Amino acid sequence: MEVPKDQMTTLLDNGLYDSAQLLGCFLVSSAITNIEANPYVKVENLVLQGDALFGEKEFRRALSMYKQALQHCKVIPKQTTNYSRSSLSTSSRSSSPNSINASAINENEVKFKIALCYCALSENRAALLEMEGIPPKARTLRMNLTLGKLYRISRHSRSAIACYKDCLRHSPYILEAITALAELGISSKEILSLFPQTPNRGGRPPFDHMDAPRWLHLYVEAQCCIASNDYKGGLDLFSELLQRFPNNVHIMLEIAKVEAVIGRNDEAIMNFEKVRSVDPYVMTYMDEYAMLLKSKSDQAKLNKLVHDLLNIDSARAEVFVALSALWERKDERRALSYAEKSLRTDDRNISGYIMKGNLYLSLNRPDVAATAFRAAQELRPDLRSYQGLVRSYLALSKSKEALFTAREAMKVMPQSAKALKLVGDVHASSSGGREKARKFYESALRLESGFLGAALALAELHVVEGRNKDAVSLLERYLKDWADDSLHIKLAQVFAASNMLSDALSHYQAALRINPQNEAAKKGLDRLEKQMKGMDPDAPEDEEENEAEDAEGDHEETELL
Repeated sequence: MEVPKDQMTTLLDNGLYDSAQLLGCFLVSSAITNIEANPYVKVENLVLQGDALFGEKEFRRALSMYKQALQHCKVIPKQTTNYSRSSLSTSSRSSSPNSINASAINENEVKFKIALCYCALSENRAALLEMEGIPPKARTLRMNLTLGKLYRISRHSRSAIACYKDCLRHSPYILEAITALAELGISSKEILSLFPQTPNRGGRPPFDHMDAPRWLHLYVEAQCCIASNDYKGGLDLFSELLQRFPNNVHIMLEIAKVEAVIGRNDEAIMNFEKVRSVDPYVMTYMDEYAMLLKSKSDQAKLNKLVHDLLNIDSARAEVFVALSALWERKDERRALSYAEKSLRTDDRNISGYIMKGNLYLSLNRPDVAATAFRAAQELRPDLRSYQGLVRSYLALSKSKEALFTAREAMKVMPQSAKALKLVGDVHASSSGGREKARKFYESALRLESGFLGAALALAELHVVEGRNKDAVSLLERYLKDWADDSLHIKLAQVFAASNMLSDALSHYQAALRINPQNEAAKKGLDRLEKQMKGMDPDAPEDEEENEAEDAEGDHEETELL
């Protein structure tokens, strides 16, 4: 052979993909000349060149090489392949199944490599078709895990469950299979029963699932609690795990993610900051953290986060969501382009859909916003997607749909004060529903006395019904315990509406001392200054943002209060 194949293998094993693909050009062209003498060599060389190109992330070229190899593989006589030993079945790079004959092993491996190329190119349907061509008995652990993901993306839940179950039968420590099964509705008891527990032929001791490490039981239970919307139970179990594994980045991230999902924003921010202090290079869920910083108007931290993420890996979907959050106040169109880019990078990115929905609401496109929020909700029920859907439906004058969505959020999260407030918001949008709205806001405050969102909504309801003194009394009571800029802004608005302009001025200034970046305070102060100068604050150039999230409904929710 003019080009030694073992040198190509050495380059690949050492990760020198650039050098390997250059050498592979010689290897493949050399093999063409003597394909009649040993046709199997051609297959091996094409696969090696495909591996080099895959390592260089030239997935289209790698795909072409693997497909050519597969075509040649199909026409090679069986007797030729029986005596040939392929690098595919021996190399550490390969993921070959322990199967019967060389030709079957090679074909299955090549199909898997083709599927991996399609996955890298986000052509999941083609990848799934290729994977289904591999006989079930010939699939490796990695193949089953990949197939499970593809089935799940394609919404073939039953087939996905079968693949993930098969993974856990081989190893109970595949945590992503545990999480996937929990999210697909499998109970913790059934998941634990999958763990290997019978003696094997080698005489090794059995792995009884009752003897599995306590932490693994806790992990399964926690994921199943979260998947079934028992957020409190899940957080308690994750906290217990964290005591046993202090500074466990994965567990801290899971806790922070759940807190963000249920609207416990301050706690989520604190936990994300802990994660970054332990591992400043982590990327997982940093899009969630970016959205929380945006909601707090903490531009300094958001700026630093985006800068850090760009330096770690500028091609991840999390980075594009963070960029979208950063640009939202400066340039909504640019922010939207980043949100869209995050979804092109990963079409299962929930934060990307939520950012997209919120931006389309800001651009007065509630129809498109509703589609984005529904896409997020299909991936995972989330308080933010419910809130977005309610706002979208109200903007579209679809009161019944808004009320149905708000009730659904309350049923999914029965212990959530924010879900109760959401139902109140729908009722508050119509004059006939204000009394119901008041009851829901008061129920939310009984459930969570420090929930400022409900206090602000109740104060707004007082103002709408002409009870300005009650609104001031309520807000001042909360100000004794919470130095919050939003409370000062609402008080300033009430005082301005009551023509008590100096009091309004002092509260706008107090809000800006707490948060100099607060846009609502800046706009309110500008409006107030015009009032104090005798100018019309409602001139066309000033458009106040007023996010009312509400419409009417019937009796059913009273028993849920």
